[in-house]
Amino acid sequence: MLVDTNDLIDSAGVAEIIGVSNSESVSTYRRRYVACPAPAVDMDAGRCLLWLRAEVDGWVASRRA
Repeated sequence: MLVDTNDLIDSAGVAEIIGVSNSESVSTYRRRYVACPAPAVDMDAGRCLLWLRAEVDGWVASRRA
């Protein structure tokens, strides 16, 4: 799968979309909500995680419906 790097967001971007104040809360959402989108890029433990913006936007929209 080819991904445009402009479509990737880090945990700070995810936090902004889901409406939490800090990016560390994203890991709590990942544990709490099974349907929460998984990172598209996972560089291994303690390293960079990146999500596809469209997947996060879609997940948030489905939770609001």
